[in-house]
Amino acid sequence: MDEKIGFKLNGQSVSVTSDGARMFLGVLRYDLGIKGVKYGCGEGFCGACTVLVDDKAVRSCRTPLKDVKGRNVVTIEGLARGEELHPIQKAFMKRDALQCGYCTPGMILNAYSLLRRDQNPTKAKIIDEMSGNLCRCGTYARIVEAIQDAAREMRGEK
Repeated sequence: MDEKIGFKLNGQSVSVTSDGARMFLGVLRYDLGIKGVKYGCGEGFCGACTVLVDDKAVRSCRTPLKDVKGRNVVTIEGLARGEELHPIQKAFMKRDALQCGYCTPGMILNAYSLLRRDQNPTKAKIIDEMSGNLCRCGTYARIVEAIQDAAREMRGEK
């Protein structure tokens, strides 16, 4: 049964009238036109569909729409502040931590969630936290380096 569900999306209040059990990925892509969130495996294993819900990385392909009611959602489109990229976005570019770019939004948002919880993660912690995000191009070493760079910048180090 359809219901009106409101939440904040990239800083803007939005509402969608849909079945609350519908997966959030479809709502974002097809109802709201948010194309940075990707369909990967559809099972929550690859991380391509990762978004932030109250600053926590979640898999939108396994998240029912009703679970975001009243919450704050950020997609890759909302991470930058105007023209100023987030330090994680800048670090991914600097380290060339992407090739095809399909996994990149999910990687960046998962890294953001990690760095919100731990501003000085070890390399092992980064690898462990990022293990649920798959990259077919195999840029894992550069992704880890980018996250380490972003962590330093976010701590105010140069």
